[in-house]
Amino acid sequence: MASIPSELEDLTAQQANVSGKLLIMLTAVSHEALEHTLDNLSQALAGQQAAISIPDISADASLNLGTKYPNLHLMSDTPGSAPAGGWVLTAADYFNIYKIATENESSACLLLGPESHTLSMEAIQNLAAALTSGADLAVPRYDAGPREGLVNSALLYPVTRAIFGGKPRFPLGLDLGLSIRMATRLATIAQKFTAINQNDAMIWPVAEAAAANFSIVEVEAGKRTFPQPESADLNTLLAQIASSLFTEVETYASFWQRARAGSQVARTSVPVALQADTFPDVQPMLESFQLAYKNLHEIWSLVLPPASLLALKRLSQMPPESFRMADSLWARTVYDFILAYRLRTINRGHLLGALTPLYLAWVASHILLARSGVDPEKHVEDVVLAFETDKAYLVSRWRWPDRFNP
Repeated sequence: MASIPSELEDLTAQQANVSGKLLIMLTAVSHEALEHTLDNLSQALAGQQAAISIPDISADASLNLGTKYPNLHLMSDTPGSAPAGGWVLTAADYFNIYKIATENESSACLLLGPESHTLSMEAIQNLAAALTSGADLAVPRYDAGPREGLVNSALLYPVTRAIFGGKPRFPLGLDLGLSIRMATRLATIAQKFTAINQNDAMIWPVAEAAAANFSIVEVEAGKRTFPQPESADLNTLLAQIASSLFTEVETYASFWQRARAGSQVARTSVPVALQADTFPDVQPMLESFQLAYKNLHEIWSLVLPPASLLALKRLSQMPPESFRMADSLWARTVYDFILAYRLRTINRGHLLGALTPLYLAWVASHILLARSGVDPEKHVEDVVLAFETDKAYLVSRWRWPDRFNP
């Protein structure tokens, strides 16, 4: 595996600007969708030359497609170098795009995740334009439906926003624009995982950019099809995401304890008339939470303070029609789990498993609020505000954990 040249670690801001050929890497694309993807790319980048890295494309196909798309210089990755593609961008993706970018002397990159053929031409233009304007990291803001991205709304966006000050609504974006210095930073982090064969490890671009004081731009991306995780087990999926995120929080503790929380951004949101069948049935979620309150109370008591445990007790006794989890309770709960993860209060696997029913309680509350007429996006922003407001609690407990023992 190629190593990252040390001299690239200190790239200046001027070197981050687009001055050469743009590199676009597709992490996974079916042969059926490839031509549609290239049509979008060619039109979005009309008048601009770009190199396109496509996994597992044959030489003959490359030649034919290159004739059809004269502004796209198609290349095939070295056999076996491209990951199979998943539901998020991985360490292997970040290392590969850095390697290909440096080999081709590209000064900026677009990294497009699976199902990229559903990404609109306007979204591609917006990502490329952000790089042309000098952004180090361009992150899409997708138009997600009310049932999509709930882990992002409950956990990833609030934590990233409050702790790192990163404002993008989707901090674990499936498509990204990267300056060469941003690609270098992400590849440096990624190589720590690929070197030990953890190619599917998650990397957090927004947190990394914020910690490095790189410029971050959020662009409108419209609707997109999101690939589904191979594992349908919520416990496994949530544990994987939370573990990676909590580790990132621990890694950059010295940064976020000094950084101010990001200010609230006014979002233009048009309330949508939602039908009763727009959302999933919350009853199984409520039953899971109520059962967990009985079975996991002992574990929760090792993590959460008495005030939170009392609030959860009252919540477990609420009838479905009035079930509401306070935003402040959810924020404080997540922060206490982050602290317990850092202190290894209990086995980390057990800890993350105990978070799942609490997350389901939040989802049920969020859905019931939306059914009552509350704009779902407005509620998510209220949750972010609660996380920002309570950041001082996290900082205090991080510095003096013994003073705040549950």
